[in-house]
Amino acid sequence: MPEQDSRMMEQMMETLKEEEKMTPKQVKILQAAIEIIAEKGYYNTATSEIAQRAGVAEGTIFRHYRTKKDLLAAIVKPTITKFAVSVFAAQFVDQVMHERYERFEDFLFAFVSDRFEFAKANVPLLKIVLQEMAFHPEIQAVYKNIFQEKVYPAINNVLEHFKAAGEIRDIPNVTIIRLTIPTILGFLITRLLLQPQKDWDDEAEIRETIQLIMNGIGSHS
Repeated sequence: MPEQDSRMMEQMMETLKEEEKMTPKQVKILQAAIEIIAEKGYYNTATSEIAQRAGVAEGTIFRHYRTKKDLLAAIVKPTITKFAVSVFAAQFVDQVMHERYERFEDFLFAFVSDRFEFAKANVPLLKIVLQEMAFHPEIQAVYKNIFQEKVYPAINNVLEHFKAAGEIRDIPNVTIIRLTIPTILGFLITRLLLQPQKDWDDEAEIRETIQLIMNGIGSHS
């Protein structure tokens, strides 16, 4: 594995290990599962294949994870939490409320840049989440619960703050979210999954993405 890919995998495993203590064998199993599922998809991946790459017996997988679906959940749930919740972690929202970001455009740049760096370091995890979410109601439920319970309240506070400051239009927050999040995800998916080899100017692309959003929701658009 190239050195850069090895570092990325180490970062991904740290993301997963933050959720719970794992045995060395669990680490190997999850690492192998991430690699193969990202390459072939969940339904085309056999547990025997994961076991072989991890260097463990297939029965070892089922001692730690009752089913292949449980193994997928062990990968996806903490990834969704890390990607979604940490976007609006308390310290990030506090920075807004204490007017570190006077302009909504500056806040968006910090927001998108932060999540871009996380996604860039965790491309296989991001790929698994995106390709499997449409087919697994359990994953959809995890995302919805996290969004409704933790992410939306924080987003709502941020949007109300910038509305009061006259930075964004006084339109429903659900509309702002519906317009903003797909635009940001579109950039991330194109940049990291669809055209990763293109000669990108990442900062310029992020700023252009933000400008498109501001053209729609900015108070002077």
